[in-house]
Amino acid sequence: MKSTRLKEVCYVFLKLGFIGFGGPAAHIAMMEEEIVNKRKWMSREHFLDLIGATNLIPGPNSTEMSMHCGHERAGLPGLFLGGICFIFPAALIMGVFAWLYTDYGSIPEVKPFLYGIKPAVIAIIINAIFKLGKTALKNWQLGLIGTGVIIASMAGINEIYALLCAGILAVIWFSGREWVTPQGLSSFSPFVLSAIPVEKNITPAELFWIFIKIGGTLFGSGYVLVAYLQAEFVDKTGWLTQEQLLDAVALGQFTPGPLFTTATFIGYQMNSLPGAIIATVGIFLPSFFFVLVLNPFVPKLRRSRIMGYFLDGVNIGAIGVMLAVTFQLGRNILIDFNGWIIAIASLIVVFGFKKLNATWIILGGAVAGYLFHLINI
Repeated sequence: MKSTRLKEVCYVFLKLGFIGFGGPAAHIAMMEEEIVNKRKWMSREHFLDLIGATNLIPGPNSTEMSMHCGHERAGLPGLFLGGICFIFPAALIMGVFAWLYTDYGSIPEVKPFLYGIKPAVIAIIINAIFKLGKTALKNWQLGLIGTGVIIASMAGINEIYALLCAGILAVIWFSGREWVTPQGLSSFSPFVLSAIPVEKNITPAELFWIFIKIGGTLFGSGYVLVAYLQAEFVDKTGWLTQEQLLDAVALGQFTPGPLFTTATFIGYQMNSLPGAIIATVGIFLPSFFFVLVLNPFVPKLRRSRIMGYFLDGVNIGAIGVMLAVTFQLGRNILIDFNGWIIAIASLIVVFGFKKLNATWIILGGAVAGYLFHLINI
């Protein structure tokens, strides 16, 4: 019976990993259809409880949901197999793209597609900011905190520290000095990872450290990942160009599964196949740890006022970081008339057809970029 359940977990999440276009919200909707409606592994109420739990820990929400659901069906082995099977297809596809990009990324047949995808990505990020912002902006105090994060990000302050400060400030503002108690301090433990700086010259160990640091401190939408990658690989070290980062994000949108497999692409650029494996393991490993260790404490965390205030601050800070990064990306992408046309058209489609899968926006941008190349305008 256990073997049958493990095979079932592998089948379900391999399938979802290959067809899961559209980002975390789409992934979770597919999981609900497959696991609650079709296979009845759990009640809808319990499924919703697990969604709430993933919002209390760092990491990619939909990937963590695959771990929770795998555990529900097949225990501890199911937790690991659910997560690995959901990640593997996206990492494999991204690895192939990274290899092709390294060898052929500069040829005209590829560049027109990426040229059109980049403005479409901007539209998708703006749409995500709009939807997430409505949820995150609960009061005017959080609005001020978010504005402060925008200013800090535009001034070049490290995004991780900006988010940490936003969370601490929210706790101080809403609950006085409760955060200095041992219980409050324990809420911030994931951010300890960000305190150690990375050396300038890249090594496999340092590459692993960068991605395990990101995986262990990133709250909120996968789109916030763009800000972290911009800070670590473009602004701080110059290991990647702005164009390479944008191509990585675009391909992350273009492929199914977690956006975090953008790390696979970047790792490949740093150190070929070993770099891709190191980066992928590094960015996802903290999620397995958090789901495994913190899951028994989820009910207590959800009832904690201190943790709630902290996450409110982090969430609005993440929106601020996303806005700042979107401005910076837009300034580098929207440099000609054609780019603006693709971006505006993508925005119209994104906001006009709210149920349209993001994959179609990306495909539309790729086709538009290629058509502009064909007519040479």
